[in-house]
Amino acid sequence: MLAALAQAREARATHDVPIGAVVLGPDGAVLGVGHNVREAEADPTGHAEVVALRAAARAVGEWRLSGCTLVVTLEPCTMCAGAAVLSRVERIVFGAFDDKAGAVGSLWDVVRDRRLNHRPEVVGGVLAAESTALLEDFFAEHRPRG
Repeated sequence: MLAALAQAREARATHDVPIGAVVLGPDGAVLGVGHNVREAEADPTGHAEVVALRAAARAVGEWRLSGCTLVVTLEPCTMCAGAAVLSRVERIVFGAFDDKAGAVGSLWDVVRDRRLNHRPEVVGGVLAAESTALLEDFFAEHRPRG
């Protein structure tokens, strides 16, 4: 999670929401990293998880990330939860819960839908205070005062 938090801090440099992600291989080696690039690249799919999953897939040479773990500072949205399921990651570890758009248990629970052929394990709340603080600081700076 510390590596994902470092990625989240990098997103701030491009005025993107500070969310970071890391994909770990079955042996714990870092296969891919990413942070939000929606603003920097004008890409609506430029979420940290998608960036990290793409990098990991390139690193292993295939789209299946079996045995891998996706670590992200904020609970994935529906797009990112779907990408995690489709990439066949074994587990999703996240920091802060997202009551407004979380799709790994908070608002929706995409990854545990029994109709899907793959359901990754989920571990939430890891270093949640640190992840939440990054987001709160960012939004405090970007919201109008008064």
